[in-house]
Amino acid sequence: MMPDQYFQMTNKETLTLPKSALIAFLTLSTAMTASAFAQEAPAAPAATTPAAPAEAAPAATEMTPEQIAAFNTAVTDFTAGQSAQQSGDNATAVAKYEAAIPAIKTAVESDPSKMDNVNFLANALYANAAAYGAMGQLDKTIALYGESLPHWRKVVEAKPTDAASRNILAGILIQMGNQKLGAQDKAGSAPLYSEALTLARKSVAENASDNISKNILLSALIGASQSTSDTALQAEAVEMSKKMLADGSVDATNKPSAQALTGAPQAG
Repeated sequence: MMPDQYFQMTNKETLTLPKSALIAFLTLSTAMTASAFAQEAPAAPAATTPAAPAEAAPAATEMTPEQIAAFNTAVTDFTAGQSAQQSGDNATAVAKYEAAIPAIKTAVESDPSKMDNVNFLANALYANAAAYGAMGQLDKTIALYGESLPHWRKVVEAKPTDAASRNILAGILIQMGNQKLGAQDKAGSAPLYSEALTLARKSVAENASDNISKNILLSALIGASQSTSDTALQAEAVEMSKKMLADGSVDATNKPSAQALTGAPQAG
């Protein structure tokens, strides 16, 4: 854990926030592949509501000493949750994250413009989703992904050069798209994959040698190619699969889907 950063409040109480709460569970973020859900031929999507544009933030309200104390306790709980999660004790991690999240939400509600707190909330929800996912409770994972989504969008908008946050957001969108695709909701999955594609393309454009970004882009392409009738996307998914299989950069999660798309032999 990195050193704490302190934020002085107007009532002289001290609000403590981890300087870095970013948790890069990108393996989990791409763990549920589109191919595991998609069973039918692609269909054209219906129009759905895009991500809402950012609105003017409401005026900040001063946190009470009790709320600040609760927030500082939440930092301790979050840190304990990270330690438990890293040791494989996901049940304890969930308990610690769920103890921490209400106070972090209060801090965000009191001042939605304070991006440190928004980032902290996004990460706490994401970490909780990861812990539930490790325990096989994927319904809770997807619900937490959905709850974290607007916060991650704000973080990525505020930090356009932060590739790690951008990739986490893309991974979340892909998993939510996969869940809808698994329920044969192609119309609902298509805009999620489309948003993920935009983010992943930016990451790959910035660093074409980064295998994490390339695999996130491939995951988005595989999902998008199954949720729409866009032949250009389908061809791009096949071509990228061929290249990544050839150079060995495809990860274990994407490899079966890439092999299926290209007709490459799969291990028995």
